[in-house]
Amino acid sequence: MRHKIIKNFLPEDVFKKIQADLTNSFFPWYFNNTISHESLDNDFYFTHIFYNHRKVNSEYYENIKPILNLLKPRALMRIKANLYYRTPTLKEHPEHMDYDFPHKGAIYYINDNDGYTVLKGKHKIKSEANSLLLFDPSEPHNSTSCTNAKARININFNYF
Repeated sequence: MRHKIIKNFLPEDVFKKIQADLTNSFFPWYFNNTISHESLDNDFYFTHIFYNHRKVNSEYYENIKPILNLLKPRALMRIKANLYYRTPTLKEHPEHMDYDFPHKGAIYYINDNDGYTVLKGKHKIKSEANSLLLFDPSEPHNSTSCTNAKARININFNYF
C-alpha cells in the first residue's frame, strides 16, 4: 500500500474537541521508557491506549469515534495516542514495524510542529494538525521528537 495524506481530515469543531482533550492537564498520559521496541539511553515518551486486545481501554474512546467513522475499520487491533517531548535538536527514533503482518494503519496528527513520520527510511510526513496519514504499519517507519512545540502529539490506529 502506498501512503496517503488527508489534510483537514475532520470538521474544525470536531478536531478542536479531540485536540482539547489530548492537550488538557487532566488527560491521562502514561510513561514508556522505550520508543520503537528499543531501549536507548534517555529515550522515553508518553502514551494513552484507547483500544487494545479487543477491548476499549479509555474513557475518551467515544471522543475519537468521528475518526473511526471515517476510517470504517472492519476490525480494530490497537488505538494509541503518542506524546513525544520537545528536544533541543530534532531526534529521529529507531525504525520499527507495529506488527509483522500486513494491515492498515493511520496516524492522526493533533498539533503542528517540526517533527515528522518517516516511511521506509525515505518519505517524511510532516506533523500537521488535523491531517491523517494512511499507510501499512507492517512496513518500516519511525517517529521523531520536535523542537518548536511543547510536544508532538498524534493518534496511531492499527486495523483491518
